[in-house]
Amino acid sequence: MMEYIGASGAPVTFDSVPIEKGIDFNFILGFAIDADPSGNVQNGKFSPYWAQTLTPDSVAAIKARYSNVKVMVSLAGWSVNDKVIRWYGPAEPNLWISNAFSSLKSLAITYHLDGIDIDYENFPKNGNFASFAHCIGELITLLKNHNVISIATIAPYHLTVNPYIELFNGYSKVIDYVNHQFYTDKVLTPQRYLEDFKLRATQFDKNKLLPSYEVNGRGIQGDAFFGTLTLLEGNGFEVQGIMIFSADASSSNNYYYERKSQNFLL
Repeated sequence: MMEYIGASGAPVTFDSVPIEKGIDFNFILGFAIDADPSGNVQNGKFSPYWAQTLTPDSVAAIKARYSNVKVMVSLAGWSVNDKVIRWYGPAEPNLWISNAFSSLKSLAITYHLDGIDIDYENFPKNGNFASFAHCIGELITLLKNHNVISIATIAPYHLTVNPYIELFNGYSKVIDYVNHQFYTDKVLTPQRYLEDFKLRATQFDKNKLLPSYEVNGRGIQGDAFFGTLTLLEGNGFEVQGIMIFSADASSSNNYYYERKSQNFLL
């Protein structure tokens, strides 16, 4: 189970989210950003921008309470203070990698983190994103080789699939899951979702690809999502897990989708 949390700025907490003990439950903090509050890039020096209620002590507490909980951080996201975050292709890739490793190691120690999620959502219009695969792939490899993290995921959507395919093709061995944002792909019915899932399964590893749902958001909504999961399994796909965006929105419906998703997986 993958659950984004903290991206809206609302005072959300871990404690209110229902967690079944039989589930490998991964919270994903949104977001750590390679930019200052004005959106100026920092050459690989990531800073935390998630809800201030999600403190290091609260991370330690939820992990102590549930041995099956891991906490990750997602890199980049869409924007910071309304300034769009873009992959900018650092002039010195090795320096960017070094800075990113150091800053994320520091965050991992402070916040007791287990992994990272890659969620860059904007790339140069000229299609020059080769540096993305290299920098991100080498960063994940370095973090894993030094035991800073144990899990790494990526979060492409239909407009960013090409740079993520390049990243996955080169570094699939260090990428554990693909949190594809199916809710951005304009699939509104179970059958369309199945068709989209089939496509993404050819672009990535079907055994690492997770179906996803946005609470009160885009794409398929309501219990049709769970009908989709049944349809996927009926067409030869084993649902390895589920990604939900996000806990911030789920508080208004008593975490209905988290509860039902975990029941489905169990």
